[in-house]
Amino acid sequence: MKNFTSVDDIQDLNGLVSLAKAIKAAPFANQEIGKNKILGLLFFNPSLRTRLSTQKAALNLGMNPIVMNLNTEGWTLEFENGVVMDGASSEHIKEAAQVVSQYCDIIAIRSFPTLTDKEKDEEEYVISAFKKYATVPVLSLEGSTEHPLQAVADALTIEEYKTKPRPKVVLTWAPHPKALPHAVPNSFVKVMKKADVDFIITHPEGYELNPEFTTGVTITHDQDEAFKDADFIYAKNWSSYIDYGKITSKDPSWTITPEKMGLTDNGKFMHCLPVRRNMIVTDAVLDSDSSIVIPQSNNRTYAAQAILTKILEDAGN
Repeated sequence: MKNFTSVDDIQDLNGLVSLAKAIKAAPFANQEIGKNKILGLLFFNPSLRTRLSTQKAALNLGMNPIVMNLNTEGWTLEFENGVVMDGASSEHIKEAAQVVSQYCDIIAIRSFPTLTDKEKDEEEYVISAFKKYATVPVLSLEGSTEHPLQAVADALTIEEYKTKPRPKVVLTWAPHPKALPHAVPNSFVKVMKKADVDFIITHPEGYELNPEFTTGVTITHDQDEAFKDADFIYAKNWSSYIDYGKITSKDPSWTITPEKMGLTDNGKFMHCLPVRRNMIVTDAVLDSDSSIVIPQSNNRTYAAQAILTKILEDAGN
């Protein structure tokens, strides 16, 4: 694995999940692989779980992580080619990516979408630029269109909690006061299409995801019908893809309640966090035994550790 910036970079999901489970059972068993290696974590946006879990994963592997919040601590980067840099940008990505590559063995980057410029967001212009100009592997900590590390943690969590060989998994839209990216649902769709599950998406009309991700998946606007006999309910808000980046509904009838969870087959509730209580999901569900959001977040470490292991192995360590 040269880079990991998309679920498409996973060649063998079952093998990767098995590796993550083995790492979880013995997290310090392979520290030689990362000895004297530097993981650079560059953040253009806030982070809690991604930052701490990836740092912990690196430390578990014997690596030394270094962190920089580029928006507040670094020079403003220019990503366009051929421009006269007489504005706010002080350093071009061409130099920055090559310089950071001299200090780090892997560069990890978190960059959110604009949610105003669909074309620019779909180009993944920040992560794509680092992949183009960096001379070391690049790891996505969430980009404009995908959050692949979260998807690996989600697949690991479903594997751990499933009670039947082919569980029913539902991705459901839920209301939120702010316009949110499509990265988490996009990557979840991709990883579920690779998994052995019965997968359904439910959302209000107008909240269709990019069809490049959802082609071949059953989609319904009837949330109650989707929930029937489900084993896992994965709730997530996303802004409109058609009316790009806009909030066109805050319909509270899509909030996850105990009554809706009662339609499932003792289903487990999942969310990537942070979650807006009593907006996305009620307290009664989030505080119940059906919620597995805390162990789901714990699996972020082992998902990241599995990916870092694959990158380090393929780099010839």
